[in-house]
Amino acid sequence: MFSTFCQRVHSSGALWPSYASQMHSRRRFLTLAAGTALGVAVAGAPRGWADPAPTLAAGLAGRAPTAWGTTMPGIVSSFKPDGKQIALTFDLCPGGYDDALVKTLVANKIPAVLFLNSRWIDKHFGQAAELAANPLFEIGNHGTRHVPLSVTGRSAYGIAGTRSVNEVVDEVWTNHQKITALTGKAPTWFRTGTAHYDDVAVAIVKQLGETPLGFTVNGDGGATLKPPAVAANLTAAAPGSIVISHMNHPEAGTGAGYALAVPKMLAAGWQFVAVSAVAGR
Repeated sequence: MFSTFCQRVHSSGALWPSYASQMHSRRRFLTLAAGTALGVAVAGAPRGWADPAPTLAAGLAGRAPTAWGTTMPGIVSSFKPDGKQIALTFDLCPGGYDDALVKTLVANKIPAVLFLNSRWIDKHFGQAAELAANPLFEIGNHGTRHVPLSVTGRSAYGIAGTRSVNEVVDEVWTNHQKITALTGKAPTWFRTGTAHYDDVAVAIVKQLGETPLGFTVNGDGGATLKPPAVAANLTAAAPGSIVISHMNHPEAGTGAGYALAVPKMLAAGWQFVAVSAVAGR
């Protein structure tokens, strides 16, 4: 089921925020982005470090990968729980916007890491700014082109990965700068398209100041599951699980599945926690 991870592309039917609000956010984004281009430091983008690829390439030249997949040292995939705790993450790959899912999370005050892809931000700037302004949500980096992260071009689900250190840096850093400009702070977490890495790419992500965030539970099967199956995956999750699902497919069963599961889990004493608050346990 994970082979369809983030691949379907649909337009969004969600309502955009007011014109004035959108234009204010857009002006802020363009101002910060211009500052970054001129070498003015924004949070997480120190002066003189706009292009870290040459330095990384020199330090990692000739290093051959020895591991490949979605789990390995350096990728955070679970946490040590304090009781019935789980953490939610959602990918916003190229596609639409699941407004109903967002409303469920907000209504129940559920924190989550939202991984925004660069192309999704470009298409849904209004929603991106709105999500970034909500204190429930932490904005993570979901890459520039939404491809597997490799230094050899390795593929996952038929999608060719990055082919060099420089391409890995570009996949991470270009969207890092975009998110920093959008939110005013650098993203802490990274998740590549398809969630696949080699170990050299993991090292590069960490050198760029981000941490790869994996998952324990595939909540919506790459936005392919019906609502009862999504709800079943959530309610069956063990304490300490990090759940991955998708917020870019409003036509899928993800939103309805969360609407089924979240109130029941809260009533049963489950606590939904922010990853950044528990990842160091």
